[in-house]
Amino acid sequence: MTDHDVHATVLEARGLERRFRDGKLDVTVLGGVDFTLEPGALVAIIGASGSGKSTLLHLLGGLDRPTAGEVRLLGTPWSGMSEARRGRLRNRHLGFVYQFHHLLPELTAAENVAMPLLIRRTPGPQARREALHWLEQVELGDRAEHKPAELSGGERQRVAIARALVTRPSAILADEPTGNLDQERAQHVFALLREMNRATGTALALVTHDTTLAAQMDRSVHLVKGHLQGNGD
Repeated sequence: MTDHDVHATVLEARGLERRFRDGKLDVTVLGGVDFTLEPGALVAIIGASGSGKSTLLHLLGGLDRPTAGEVRLLGTPWSGMSEARRGRLRNRHLGFVYQFHHLLPELTAAENVAMPLLIRRTPGPQARREALHWLEQVELGDRAEHKPAELSGGERQRVAIARALVTRPSAILADEPTGNLDQERAQHVFALLREMNRATGTALALVTHDTTLAAQMDRSVHLVKGHLQGNGD
């Protein structure tokens, strides 16, 4: 797998199942899901709370293992990989944005954004240059030295988006990235994700229960009781 695999399907799930044991109960969260994310695509995954949306995103990102079925990242299956290799591939090809920004409170915005590059041993000055570039892209160049507590909710989420983009990933997996924001800030953050998608060609799979945001994506799939409905491919 190389950075030149631009035409490969970014993520492909086939027959994906996830069951959890809860005492004597065997709870099926996902039951036979097929899903494809093509390069540059904008896909909304819609569903009620508890429908399995976050579980699906975790499986797509290799953060959890399915009970059955398979997920491939750029043609390579997550299954059978060591945790170290999973980590390297996630760092290189995927960016994550969550409802809660997960910024490190003791670090500045620039240091938070640089972190994924430092993890892959990019030299510090180069990582900082990239971090400042992406903070400019999300209109926070003047906030680079501020810590999360000194930023608004919308600003923190934009720092999280810059952090997701700093590795120039093949795809961003976003789990309710605007769920913690008021409508105006939510629309601003979402518009930014769309703009970044157009500018960089990074695919975006967005978990949301907000049908207004979902309507602005290329396509939407609905997760209902563990099954995808709509155009899963």
